[in-house]
Amino acid sequence: MAKQPDKKKLDTFEWVGVSARGKKLDGNITGTSVALVKAQLRKQGITPSKVKRKAKPLFSSRLQKITPKDIALVTRQIATMLMAGVPLIQAIEMIGSGSTNKSVAKLMETIGDEVKAGQPLSQALRRHPRYFDDLYCDLVASGEQSGALDKIFDRVALYKEKSEALKSKIKKAMFYPIAVLVVALIVTSILLIFVVPQFQDIFNGFGAELPAFTLFVIAISEFMQEYWWIALITVSAAGYIFKEASLRSLKLRDATDRAILKLPVIGTILNKAAVARYARTLSTTFAAGVPLVDALDSAAGASGNAVYRYAILDIKAEVSSGNQMNWAMRNSKIFPDMVIQMVAIGEESGSLDGMLAKVATIYEQEVDDAVDGLSSLLEPLIMAVLGVLVGGLIVAMYLPIFQLGSVI
Repeated sequence: MAKQPDKKKLDTFEWVGVSARGKKLDGNITGTSVALVKAQLRKQGITPSKVKRKAKPLFSSRLQKITPKDIALVTRQIATMLMAGVPLIQAIEMIGSGSTNKSVAKLMETIGDEVKAGQPLSQALRRHPRYFDDLYCDLVASGEQSGALDKIFDRVALYKEKSEALKSKIKKAMFYPIAVLVVALIVTSILLIFVVPQFQDIFNGFGAELPAFTLFVIAISEFMQEYWWIALITVSAAGYIFKEASLRSLKLRDATDRAILKLPVIGTILNKAAVARYARTLSTTFAAGVPLVDALDSAAGASGNAVYRYAILDIKAEVSSGNQMNWAMRNSKIFPDMVIQMVAIGEESGSLDGMLAKVATIYEQEVDDAVDGLSSLLEPLIMAVLGVLVGGLIVAMYLPIFQLGSVI
């Protein structure tokens, strides 16, 4: 790919002028200099009387965060308007003015100003990599080159919507077990720190030997009362150290990805999700006219797991050598036979993008069903875990009372 020429930084300018009919107008426009901004206004039939660089506020107000769901919604809105025949600039302005998220409105205004200044939409989007990744911008660029920007935006919108829905399901699957453990630890800690000491004061007046189970629980309670802050700091420090180590160590991240895929139930869901992301990304990029080798690069980055990322890069190497993709997938030994067979049919029939879209739909549905199944499985598990913890503590506290009653 040819290197893009360096471009001067765009700034926002405030202008006041008169239209061809003599009507006084004002507004904002982006450009690199006052002279170029004036020339741009004259092209639009406006005679500028005043143009000045817009001053940046010293203290910007706190804006709402732009989430991937916001970008998916914006993409769908652009696709709908373009397919309805609305001009691109007008569509961007309408989305910006109609958004309840001020950050999205500001982003759309900036992009709209850059497109008005003569920049391609893909280039304007590349100036905001935090919200529009390389895959998104490359697809938009291919739509601009082919003259089918509305269809490309429709595909990108579908891709973003499916990706966000899948991400939401994965978060739900991961959140449930973690929430169970956290609730169990909080309840147990409260009982050990505040409830067990009350029983301990009663037991001290018995003057009798306590059961071993009760003594064990009291020992844990005394430790928690004295050193609860050590336990809290240890857990927090361990989490922070692991997070920082993961950011700095590729080997640790890869090992974590491999370990997660081997977890019971959760690992199955994550495997299905990785296959769905692979198929959805490859289908979207290949259908947009991106060469298969480049599409595999995008699919590797979107897989979300190191095991699948390295496998897809190996598939890319084999495809570049002239092998069929279904054979390369079979050699990777991580894709299900059904997926490989459907890819083989797609390659033979010349409808690989359509077949991959069907694979993605099937596995997205399987992830949905698996998450629902996990929720149903965890409901009795939550009751069992809390019952064992809370019930065990209650039994430990009441054992001495039962023994005392039997002696009397």
